[in-house]
Amino acid sequence: MKYVTAFIKPHKLDEVREALHEAGVQGISVTEIRGFGRQKGHTEIYRGAEYKVEFVAKIKVETAVKAELVEQVVEAIEKAARTGSIGDGKVFVWDLEQALRIRTGEKDANAL
Repeated sequence: MKYVTAFIKPHKLDEVREALHEAGVQGISVTEIRGFGRQKGHTEIYRGAEYKVEFVAKIKVETAVKAELVEQVVEAIEKAARTGSIGDGKVFVWDLEQALRIRTGEKDANAL
């Protein structure tokens, strides 16, 4: 099992959700976050005043999948989230040692 976390632009969420559904992902968790990477924020103008936005709004998408699906899932996120401009995001994949569905007691891949 693998745990996939993606940091994406907020306006790409619907496209990523649909791509993950088509890739066979049955559930995701979504969190609104703020942060920065190489771009280190940006400058905006509001009512004639310039100010620096140091933390950029992003969406964190998380899901647990069977190991054999991970490449398909990463590719789906990459294609759906890419705009070609700076700040498109990142995808991280971790090994997932154990999973448990609390309601039924199912474990590991059966719990996904």
